[in-house]
Amino acid sequence: MKDIQSTLDYRNISLREAGIRDLKYPITILDREQREQTTVADISMSVSLPHHFKGTHMSRFLEVLTSSGCRFTGSTIPVVLKKLKETLEAESARIRIEFPYFLTREAPVTGAAAKMGYSCAFTGESSNDREDFILTVTVPVGTLCPCSREISNAGAHNQRGYITMDVRTEKQQDGTFAMIWIEELVEIAEASASSPLYTILKRPDEKFVTEQAYNNPVFVEDIVRNVAEKLRKDTRVTQFTVTAENHESIHNHNAYAVVTWKKSDYQGAV
Repeated sequence: MKDIQSTLDYRNISLREAGIRDLKYPITILDREQREQTTVADISMSVSLPHHFKGTHMSRFLEVLTSSGCRFTGSTIPVVLKKLKETLEAESARIRIEFPYFLTREAPVTGAAAKMGYSCAFTGESSNDREDFILTVTVPVGTLCPCSREISNAGAHNQRGYITMDVRTEKQQDGTFAMIWIEELVEIAEASASSPLYTILKRPDEKFVTEQAYNNPVFVEDIVRNVAEKLRKDTRVTQFTVTAENHESIHNHNAYAVVTWKKSDYQGAV
C-alpha cells in the first residue's frame, strides 16, 4: 500500500512537533516504598518533522508506548524518547505524561485514613544537543493570611491553596536522571504552607488543623520562598519553578507567586 506520509513535501517548512495528544492510557508508577501504583494518564507524544517529509507515522507512537511496558520513571523516560527518535527517524522527541497519584493520608488526631490524590506529570525531551526531564507535582494545601490575623480581633481568613513544583534533577552517567520521589515533593509543599489538607477529618482533627493553620500564617510569597529554600538544599535538584496560588475566600480574585532557580547560575558564587 502506498505510504503517503513518507512522500516528499515541497513547501520547505520543518515542524517542531507532530504527534498525538490527549491519549488516555493505563500506566504504572513506582512509589517510595518500591511498590507499583497503577493509574490512568493523559499522554502526549511528538517528534520533529523535517521539511521534506509530508507527515509522521502516528501509529508508531502507540507501538513505542506499548513496547515500553508503560512503566514510567526518570530512568525509563530517556529510553522511550530514544526509541521514538529511532522509530520515527526524528532528530528530537517529546513526551508528557499527566496523571493522578494517590497517597494514603491519616488524620492528625484520630488517624482516620483515606486516599488523597495529587496531580503529577513527567515531561521529557530529547534532541541532538539536549536531554531534559521535569517532574511536576501539584499539592493542595491550607493557607491562612498573616495580615488578616494581625489586624483582626478574632479569627483570620483562610483558603485552599495549590503549590505546583516543576523540578529538574541531575543527569547521571548512565543517561538517566536522579530520582526524586513524588512523596518528597508533597512533604516539602505541605511543610511550606499553613497546614496540609486531608480527605477525612473528624471533629478533633478539624480542631487540630484549624489551630495549626492559625499558628502558621503564610502569604503566597512566603510559600514559594519556603519551598525554594528546601529544594535548593537538595543536591539532586538542578533547576525548579515553584508556583503558589490561593483561591481567596474574601476576595474576588486569586493571589499567586512564582519563583525560579537554576543551580548553574549560583555555582562558584561567594
